[in-house]
Amino acid sequence: MDILARTEGDICIVAVRDARIDAAAALDFKEAVRESTEDAPPQVILDLTRVGFIDSSGLGAIVAIMKHLAPERKLVLAGLTPPVAKVFKLTRMDSVFAIFMTLEEALRAEHV
Repeated sequence: MDILARTEGDICIVAVRDARIDAAAALDFKEAVRESTEDAPPQVILDLTRVGFIDSSGLGAIVAIMKHLAPERKLVLAGLTPPVAKVFKLTRMDSVFAIFMTLEEALRAEHV
């Protein structure tokens, strides 16, 4: 799984660079994000701008990441493409996560 993590002040931005988070990639995705956020600041933004497909395994991996980060760190999502946003809406996970249209909106928002 190709991700890129960087820290800007008290925010860690994790950009997913693959187009899919599915059953084949979910475990690698979860581990890659966990490793890159081990010493992350209190805010973690998962940038999903490049992700065009997510299935239940991918969704489960994101929930597991959120639980792994809590309570010390908060996970927010940014840049959901329409197909990915639809999965979050259908599963009502859009009420569980703070979701921003763009990474820039997420960076401007106050998360805590």
